[in-house]
Amino acid sequence: MLWEDDMQWLHSWDVCRAISRGKGMHEVLCAFCRTPAPTSFEEDRKRTMKQMENGNAFAYYQFAGFHVTGTSDIVQDLIKAHDLSLKAGQLGCSTAYFNLGKSYDRDCTITLGRENNQKKAKHYYELAAMGGNMEARNNLAVLEYKAGNYDRAFRHYSIAAKAGNHLSLDSIKLGLGNGFVTKDEYESVLRAYQKSQDEMKSEMRERAVEAMERVRHLF
Repeated sequence: MLWEDDMQWLHSWDVCRAISRGKGMHEVLCAFCRTPAPTSFEEDRKRTMKQMENGNAFAYYQFAGFHVTGTSDIVQDLIKAHDLSLKAGQLGCSTAYFNLGKSYDRDCTITLGRENNQKKAKHYYELAAMGGNMEARNNLAVLEYKAGNYDRAFRHYSIAAKAGNHLSLDSIKLGLGNGFVTKDEYESVLRAYQKSQDEMKSEMRERAVEAMERVRHLF
């Protein structure tokens, strides 16, 4: 299935711009939010800030990204990016929690100006996983495995793989080869993984067709 974060991403202003681009039709309405796409970064920023005032989790997440990279109008501020990501997570954006976890994880390259702290990394991965983020669930499994908690690691890998995470499936397959996972366990996870993949592809196709139909009727 598609997670709520995925749908928030589909509704980002980048998609609005992409939908309205071409044929010189600057007044085409976005098929998702039914408003004209922004024509400048300044307008984009204002809309994002307005969504933040309305408590939109993805808007906080997107604004955190502005501060991570810095723009012509927004200075790079990793502390501000961290605080905005935290707010986005509290409002329901599991990807924000996932990125916070990576910012503390010494095995990841992302940084928000935080020190390496595996305890905090695990905390934010757990919050992200509870919100349905399977990448965070996979990273939790890695942390548990490195700590020698193999049963916990397998449970996390299994949950993530069954939800369609290929990295976790690869880890379980490796466990099969090393004798940590039984053939029956692997085959059970593999069947669930394949079913999840089929469901995701079907749902993505349906949403893509629906979006294109909305766009087609605008012309």
